[in-house]
Amino acid sequence: MGSFRFYRRVHLLPGLSLNLSKSGPSLTMGMRGAHVTVGSRGVTRTVGLPGTGIYYTSRSGYHSGVHSNHMDAPASGSAQPTEHHVMGCATIAIIILVTLVIGVAIGASMGAR
Repeated sequence: MGSFRFYRRVHLLPGLSLNLSKSGPSLTMGMRGAHVTVGSRGVTRTVGLPGTGIYYTSRSGYHSGVHSNHMDAPASGSAQPTEHHVMGCATIAIIILVTLVIGVAIGASMGAR
């Protein structure tokens, strides 16, 4: 037997939309290629190259279940970046770099006309 699903996006302003679903409402801010969604499951950040299917998503905030990794804060007060955060930042930097290179190449080809 199948399950019932519901999803509806309402565009409020350019770059701002309200998402309605069975699991609750969420608010998405951003543009094509980069957006942030705030909802009942926390904050989700997505950066990608439009039209390619290449994207990176990170989620923070509310996590539940047995697979959640609950770590105590370091006693020294200095927060060390985890390997996950470093890889996420590196991935975003690479996506931005590739986007800039593609933009410069397109701009150069349009200027040559």
